Amino acid sequence: MKNSFFVSALIALMVILISCEPNERHLGFESDTHGRGKATILIEESFKPLFETSIYTFESQFPHADIIPDYMAEGEIINDFFANKVKTICISRDFTEEEKATLRKKNVEVRSDRIAFDGVTLIVNPENPDSAITVDRLKRIIMGKDSIWPGLKTKINVVYDQVNSANFNYLRQLVGQKNLPVNIFAVKSNAEVIAYVKKNKSALGVIGLNWISDQDDFDVKDFVKGLKVMSVAESKSKPFFKPYAGVIYTREYPLRREVWMINKAKRSGIHTGFVLFMTGEKGQTIITKSALVPATAPVRLIQLNTQ
Repeated sequence: MKNSFFVSALIALMVILISCEPNERHLGFESDTHGRGKATILIEESFKPLFETSIYTFESQFPHADIIPDYMAEGEIINDFFANKVKTICISRDFTEEEKATLRKKNVEVRSDRIAFDGVTLIVNPENPDSAITVDRLKRIIMGKDSIWPGLKTKINVVYDQVNSANFNYLRQLVGQKNLPVNIFAVKSNAEVIAYVKKNKSALGVIGLNWISDQDDFDVKDFVKGLKVMSVAESKSKPFFKPYAGVIYTREYPLRREVWMINKAKRSGIHTGFVLFMTGEKGQTIITKSALVPATAPVRLIQLNTQ
């Protein structure tokens, strides 16, 4: 009897210790290998601030995990994925059916997860009196058909991060052109776009919202100083909106896009574990805190009546 009591007590103690240990099961992971090991993930540079926070949180939760991010332009990321140089990527779209068919021919199983909704953001120098723009006018500017700021009476210089980046691809698809005119030029990153706009009154910068959205981040606060975010409308007859999460969610902000994670790693490994983290409660909470719209978590809209 005493031995039976001792064994029962020992089992109960072990259960308590196991339940108190911060392991992968607390996130609903199927295996502890989801939180162990090393993984290199290619991430579109527009989403860098979001993933810096997410990776830090994931590695804090799982001390045996090592996520190595490489922030690149979207086109390069896709090329590296198809060249089998990487197993997990984050870009602004899912693969097309044609791309998926190409992978299936190589017996490659791909899992796509939409993790967030984002807004392409237009920024100008505070000395520029123009603060609102329609999508139609933006198209004319990109095509070089509207090249003068009305308030400044100077030439509009459109600047984005990199050729073949998510921002570049968005502008290219917006106007339906394979190449963009010479009045639009690239620097090397979203951070450099922000720096350029701060120094040039005639600049129109194109960046990912995530670079200026998280007001609890001290780096973000520094970025926002010396910038003005433009309001955008679908047309002159429609209301203008800045890229806040609420109007991105309701599709009222017209320059809306998605954030996707695409993974071909085994289901029990660290790559899949990080994707599960981003689609799970903690990852979606980080996305919400970053003022983007979570794709899998419920969104609560609050309407304020000022009358």
